[in-house]
Amino acid sequence: MTATDFDSEHFLKNLTRKPGVYRMLDVQGKVLYVGKARNLKNRVSSYFRASGLATKTMAMVAKIHRIETTVTKSETEALLLEQSLIKTDRPPYNILLRDDKSYPFVHISTQDGFPRLSFHRGLKKGAGKYFGPFPSAAAVRDSLNVLQRLFMVRQCEDSYFKNRSRPCLQHQIRRCSAPCVGLVSKEDYAEDVELAILFLQGKSIDVLDQFKTKMDAAASALDYERAAKYRDQILQLRKIQERQYVHGDAGDVDVFGYAEEGGQNCVQGVFIRAGRVLGQRTYYNKNDLSLTAGEFLQAFVAQYYFASVQRDIPKSILVSELSSDHDALAQALNDKAGRNVQLTQDVRGQRARWLSLARDNAKLNLRSHLADKSHMLARFQNLQDAVGLDEMPQRLECFDISHTMGEATVASCVVFDTSGPQNSLYRRFNIDGITGGDDYAAMEQALRRRYTRLIKGEGEMPDLLIIDGGLGQVRRALAVLAELQIDSVKTLGIAKGVERISGEERFFLGETEIVIDGRSEAGHLLQHIRDEAHRFAITGHRAQRGKKRRQSELEQIAGVGPKRRRQLLLHFGSPAGVRGASVEELAKVPGISGNIADQIYSALHE
Repeated sequence: MTATDFDSEHFLKNLTRKPGVYRMLDVQGKVLYVGKARNLKNRVSSYFRASGLATKTMAMVAKIHRIETTVTKSETEALLLEQSLIKTDRPPYNILLRDDKSYPFVHISTQDGFPRLSFHRGLKKGAGKYFGPFPSAAAVRDSLNVLQRLFMVRQCEDSYFKNRSRPCLQHQIRRCSAPCVGLVSKEDYAEDVELAILFLQGKSIDVLDQFKTKMDAAASALDYERAAKYRDQILQLRKIQERQYVHGDAGDVDVFGYAEEGGQNCVQGVFIRAGRVLGQRTYYNKNDLSLTAGEFLQAFVAQYYFASVQRDIPKSILVSELSSDHDALAQALNDKAGRNVQLTQDVRGQRARWLSLARDNAKLNLRSHLADKSHMLARFQNLQDAVGLDEMPQRLECFDISHTMGEATVASCVVFDTSGPQNSLYRRFNIDGITGGDDYAAMEQALRRRYTRLIKGEGEMPDLLIIDGGLGQVRRALAVLAELQIDSVKTLGIAKGVERISGEERFFLGETEIVIDGRSEAGHLLQHIRDEAHRFAITGHRAQRGKKRRQSELEQIAGVGPKRRRQLLLHFGSPAGVRGASVEELAKVPGISGNIADQIYSALHE
């Protein structure tokens, strides 16, 4: 029997009209599609009508070998079962979210004497306060960076905190008040923590008022240094407020805008907590059954909130399109949240602007996605799967070292995001103060210089740090990140294989070796960024080496400036003539003393 031998008439004749879930399977027993229905007979019958079906739907129906059904007590129960089966079976014709992990939070360990700010993902089991969820790890990093600059609350691990004897780099760059060595009182630190909590709760106006009060009090007490500190915090906070899209509308809201073009579609999520836009996420999904915008968004929202038990449901969910048949979804959201959840597309005021923002960004991102001929996004998605990341990385940085026998060592840093190489963000580091040819020391210096700048706010942190090197280089990278207290950046090393053939590399995620197919999309992406880092490093090295070789030997001698060099060349005619002169002959040149003559001779004949 083939897939086309399915007797739909006989099957439908005996099908119940109760609510439930249906699973369509092909001849190999693989699930093609999972759906839910208020009336199973009516819904399944719609796939076998004589006309009106989309081409893609007819293609799926032609593959059906059998249909399995499960009766439920209500349509809401059917929706929950449907999402559970979609997550388990991953049917090719359903909307499949790659992003079914829990979202991250900011955690404050308020139970500690000196509470710590940290990144948290997973169940909120531990003591302390949690703020979020944030749409991505990058959004959490941005918030932690802001909190460090504004309130100087520690982010180091407890083991690191308890064993300090002097302030660390974070204190030196004014990101921590150094409670580990007693440079701030417990009371003052507690005030900073409370202000950080107010800020995370969306009460930045209250924080601003407190800063103003403290600044006035410090100025009245003639403590101008402290007043200047509060003035700087006020200026920083105002800049942050200016960057926020939201002013004056509070609440926890998730907003989803939809766009479709060129046979592709995009959902843009905008996430607001306590009236503050935490960030956005873009989702590209297949619409193989040609669903309407409302039907597609309804299926998307159902999977988004029910594919993971960790997903928080806000008080309001706004969608740009809504199907008329959304009662079961609304009820399921209410049941899971344990309260009333508003699911709507009819909004005014600020919420209408949020919805417009999501819809406009969906259109722009979809057009950009369609214009990306290199399919970079697919490569990033494949990299997520290959490396086993919780979410798709948005930004990669790759480092490489280049030199000739230890001469003119240059490190490169290249940056890729989901649209491809970001040439304007590439950086080179001229390495000095190390033993020539020590690639480990060169890598360590480049990473320390790069990430010290990033934690100062001079750039954006990557999601994945890629090192052109094996386990030894990776360990150096991990040591630098640990020293700088950067724990949200994964490190991946690429070691050339025995035959040094592209596609046969070894990969190290942290200190663990992992397998990535060099011929896969992820493998091609890693080869691309590695080769780009190598090219950029070699270009910089050759320029640096050429510059040094073009320089006169005299330019390297301490105490011999332009005037003395000119006198030497006029007297001897060429650098070779200077090199062939004795100390006595050198000392006869105007402006060259006996000591300088000794230095020149020694430098030229080392």
